[in-house]
Amino acid sequence: MNTPRAAGIVGVGSCVPDRVMTNRELEALVDTSDEWIQERTGIRERRIAAESETVADLATEAGRRAIAQAGLTPADLDLVIVATVSSEHLFPTTANLVQHRLGINGGAFDLAAGCTGFAYGLATGAQFIAAGTAEHVLVIGADVLSRLVNWKDRDTCVLFGDGAGAVVVGPVEAGRGLLAFDLGSDGGGRDLLKLACLNNYPQNGQPLDDRLRFITMNGREVYRFAVNVMGESAQKALAKAGLTSDQVDLFVPHQANIRIIDAAAKRLGMPSERVFVNVERYGNTSAASIPIALAEAVEQGRVNAGDLLVFVGFGAGLTWGSCVLRW
Repeated sequence: MNTPRAAGIVGVGSCVPDRVMTNRELEALVDTSDEWIQERTGIRERRIAAESETVADLATEAGRRAIAQAGLTPADLDLVIVATVSSEHLFPTTANLVQHRLGINGGAFDLAAGCTGFAYGLATGAQFIAAGTAEHVLVIGADVLSRLVNWKDRDTCVLFGDGAGAVVVGPVEAGRGLLAFDLGSDGGGRDLLKLACLNNYPQNGQPLDDRLRFITMNGREVYRFAVNVMGESAQKALAKAGLTSDQVDLFVPHQANIRIIDAAAKRLGMPSERVFVNVERYGNTSAASIPIALAEAVEQGRVNAGDLLVFVGFGAGLTWGSCVLRW
C-alpha cells in the first residue's frame, strides 16, 4: 500500500472589495451605535461588494494571487474547490466560473458548509494530493453576504462583510503540511442560523415572506455553540496529530466575533500574541475569513517555515471544523 503524500499550503492570496462600510454608516440604517457594535463584536468596519462585483470576481482574483504567490501558473492546477454559500447561480457553480476565468484545465466544484467551508475545502483538497490524484488544488473561501442580510435587522447586518481568500494545496516534504483535521455537523441546529432556498417556497400568487430572503440567526444560541465547539474541535484535531495547544505557533480562527475568538483562545490556553485577529476590519466574511486572515498573517511575516498553525471555524448547518498544519 502506498504511503499518502504530505499535502500542504504552497501559496496564499486574498481579495476584498474596495468599499468600506463603517459602524457609523450603520447607525443611519438601524438602531445601533459604533460603541455597541465594537463592544459586542469587535467589528469597526467591513468591506461591501460593488453592485457590479460578484463572488466569482473576488474568488477569481484571490485565486490568481495565490497561484502567483506559489510560483505556479494556471496550467499547474488540477482542481478548483470553492467554499461558498453565496454563489450568484445555483448552477453553474462559482468554481466553474473561476476555473474558466483562470484558464485551469481541471475539475471544479462548490462546497457549502457555511462559515466552516474553508476548513472543509482544505481537508477535501488535501485528500487529492495525498492520494496522488492531483498535483495542485486551488481551494478558495469566498462569500458576498451583504446581499443576503436584511439591512433593517441589526442582529445580523452589523456582522457580515464580503471577501475571498485562497490557497494552493500541493505536495510538501514529509512531516509538513496538513497533519490532522476534525470536521463536524449537527443538523439539529438548522434553525439557529439559516437562509431559506426560495425554490422550496412556491408563491401561489402570493408575495414571499421577506424573512425567507435573508439570513436569520439566533445570536445567543449560536454564540453558545461557537464558544464550546471551537475549542473542542481544535483540541480534537491537535490530539489526532499527537500535539498539544502549547506547541501551536499561530491560531487562525474564523473571524466572527472577538468575544468568541477570545473564549476559544482562552479554552486552548493560547496567549493573544499567538492568535491572529482581523475581525475589526472585515467583519464576518464567512468561508473567506480564515484564508483572508492567513494571507494577511503570511504577508505580515507572522508565519515561518516549520511553524505549527491551527485553523478553526464554525457556521450554519450547524457545522464546525479544524485543521492542524505544519508550515
